[in-house]
Amino acid sequence: MSTTRTASPLPTRREGGRFFRSPLVWMLTGAVGVGAASGLASAGGAIAVVGSVVAVAVYWAVMRFVARRSMPEIAKPGAVTRALSGAAIGFAFITVSMLMLLTEFSFTERPGSALSIVASMAAMQLGAAVTEELIFRGLALQALEKMWGSWAALTTTAVLFGLLHMANPDATLWSSTAIAVEAGGLLGAAFLWTRSIWFVVGLHFAWNTTLGLIGIPVSGHASKGLMTTHPTGPDLLTGGEFGLEASIVPVVVSLLIAIPMLIAAHRRGNLVPMRRGHR
Repeated sequence: MSTTRTASPLPTRREGGRFFRSPLVWMLTGAVGVGAASGLASAGGAIAVVGSVVAVAVYWAVMRFVARRSMPEIAKPGAVTRALSGAAIGFAFITVSMLMLLTEFSFTERPGSALSIVASMAAMQLGAAVTEELIFRGLALQALEKMWGSWAALTTTAVLFGLLHMANPDATLWSSTAIAVEAGGLLGAAFLWTRSIWFVVGLHFAWNTTLGLIGIPVSGHASKGLMTTHPTGPDLLTGGEFGLEASIVPVVVSLLIAIPMLIAAHRRGNLVPMRRGHR
């Protein structure tokens, strides 16, 4: 008696399409692509602006051809208005935090062309804001949200964002915890509220640029801004050598901004409930 061995069926085209549309696949693919573009975005000057454009193009291509999903988060209509609105909140966040701590720092004016300093700082911080927001809020938060829901995605990306900053100069466990809360939490809440990458890019950009122009380190990285600023008060208030982001004050201020954003996101129906699987 003879037996016929049946070959295992090859994956169908539809099954292959489902694999590539898996949130983990497009998240990792996009992170690699945008991460590669971040090399240009961190170069400074005009190259940083080019790198930012390349990063957005890579993100669009991954979402269009790998995830095969629409991208309302990077829609052109209203992009400028949303970016400016986010920038206003980012500027206000740092300004309010600094006004509460003016007596804890010493300030001296730096020599040089103010226009050149501002342009250089803005270009560098634009690159950082665009690439980090595309990876963390555009890719990671949305992919994890699709699998686990908004709250789990927000918490996970906030923790990852804090851990990423452990490698920065003068970082400590506290500074990374502060970054996770004030940056991961606030920027994640801003995205869930508006569903706009442009809004969170504007917020992130204004936050970093304002800090840099004051002369305060941005997440541990020294800034050559319009002033030279030295902390004179306790590290818990000033953030020490890491910079203002390791101060307890902006952590509290960020929560006062993020919580209303999350409440508004819930009321708008922008939060995805927890789920056990993904499509």
